[in-house]
Amino acid sequence: MKSIIDIMLNQYSLGSESLLMPAVAGHFDAFDYIVTEPATAIQKLRTKGASVAHRINFAILGLSLILFILMPQPGNSQENQGFVLYTIGVGDTLEVVTWKEPDFSREEVLVRSDGMITFPLLNDIQAAGRSTMALKEEIEKKLAKYVKNPVVTVTLRNSMVAIEKFYILGEVVNTGEYDLTKDLTVLQAFALAGGFTEWASKKEIIVLRNEDGVEQSIHVNYKNIIKGNDFSQNIKIQADDTIIVP
Repeated sequence: MKSIIDIMLNQYSLGSESLLMPAVAGHFDAFDYIVTEPATAIQKLRTKGASVAHRINFAILGLSLILFILMPQPGNSQENQGFVLYTIGVGDTLEVVTWKEPDFSREEVLVRSDGMITFPLLNDIQAAGRSTMALKEEIEKKLAKYVKNPVVTVTLRNSMVAIEKFYILGEVVNTGEYDLTKDLTVLQAFALAGGFTEWASKKEIIVLRNEDGVEQSIHVNYKNIIKGNDFSQNIKIQADDTIIVP
């Protein structure tokens, strides 16, 4: 608790001559209760013979500490908390609404192949590579020449971000197309497909892969993997891989 007090005193530039300091000196055991059990803290001060002035100062310091704790601290932005803003891409469809200004609102605005959008009076605006919030602020800034205090909302209506796929054919329960998730292995791919049928040849599985225009055939022995004989065959699946279970 003393370290928190030191931080707070530095934050508010309270030196040793501060009027609050007498309330702290010699009463750190009481101070421990100021946030969680204020009544207990006051009682401890009474038993220690603290004056009324010290008790008042102590209460002020306690309130200051509570406010200090509740203050937003540096590094608590959405960015630093791990939130990732969506980045607008080519082919995305946006809705741009300017409050009370239907002439400056559009239900569908396509992000062109050059990353730009076209908007009334504003001509071309760079959209691709920016967040919807950044684009909103840019449009508001440009619209301010024509509209007093414009309030703009930019919403993503349709994303053209490609979802990578892979395919499983042959003797598995559920053949077909599957979304490729990060670091998916061939064993996990079999699990997604519901496992093998009773006729599956688990020693002769083939993964077809196209790399730089060259078709490759990778042999996978499922039984060697599960027996622990060769974990290197539990390869990571790549986009557009086709797994064939004969």
